[in-house]
Amino acid sequence: MTISEMTYRQLGGSGLTVSTVGLGCNNFGGRMADDQVPEVVAAAIDHGITLFDTADVYGNQGGSETLLGQALGARRDQVIIATKFGMDMGGANGPDWGVRGSRRYIRIAVENSLRRLNTDWIDLYQMHRPDPHTPIEETLAVLSDLVAEGKVRYLGSSNFAGWQVIDADWTARSGGYEPFVSAQNNYSWLKRDIETELVPALDHTGQGLLPFFPLAAGLLTGKYRRGEAAPDGSRLAKQPDRLQGADFDTIEALQAFADQRGITLLDVAIGGLAAMPTVASVIAGATKVDQIAANVAAGLWQPTDEDLAELDTLTTPTPQSR
Repeated sequence: MTISEMTYRQLGGSGLTVSTVGLGCNNFGGRMADDQVPEVVAAAIDHGITLFDTADVYGNQGGSETLLGQALGARRDQVIIATKFGMDMGGANGPDWGVRGSRRYIRIAVENSLRRLNTDWIDLYQMHRPDPHTPIEETLAVLSDLVAEGKVRYLGSSNFAGWQVIDADWTARSGGYEPFVSAQNNYSWLKRDIETELVPALDHTGQGLLPFFPLAAGLLTGKYRRGEAAPDGSRLAKQPDRLQGADFDTIEALQAFADQRGITLLDVAIGGLAAMPTVASVIAGATKVDQIAANVAAGLWQPTDEDLAELDTLTTPTPQSR
């Protein structure tokens, strides 16, 4: 695999260019040993991945950001760092009283993320979840200040509902603030509920979608089978209830779809999702170098319109909860 084989896209209507396959760094400081991180990060860059997605809460409150910053080192300029704020840091950012979209909290959170990442700027700073206590105008105002100061380049949301995306966009544009250019939400061929309201909201506002959990916690990798125990060392080996409750009817239908075309289930999970409306980059985690290569290769599969139509019939969106 060479860098030239990776494809790149604009994130929504912004000038930020990201690789079609991104690397989710939530395993850093958790499921993988610290000394494995540099090798995985280097392999990702060598395979053309530029988008590295982390969060201040990953890796036991800051571990993922720290390990990513150390692993990038002098190659920091070659990548896009996306991190998040707004989840419970367990006091690592001081007392917050559950209010993490405020001017006070964000100022503390961004400085700590910059320090852990060992960088002067964050390419994409994402609000990890809505803050029911702080007006979105206050949040956007301080985030816009960070952009003006050069500490942050672009803004995004995560786990927002469609109406919240619309509200934030209207607030930004009417108030003269920097708007969100992306949304990061749970999206896969086993979970399509965001297509009901969020995707139309992103299309309307010109934002890009960054799916997380595109492999549905590994269920769409092809390693799990109905009625069989999870392979040793796999993500679901310690989550038998989740495996037993998996939608194997859909998984097996998708596997048959892949077999008919001579591709892998991973190709369908990543390449197929990358072809869906508003998707900019599919964020997939990896704990080993060979997983990086497999994810990148899967992102090269380009389904036809007929393929997408059949995938639509095989996977049924569920109504978005209200």
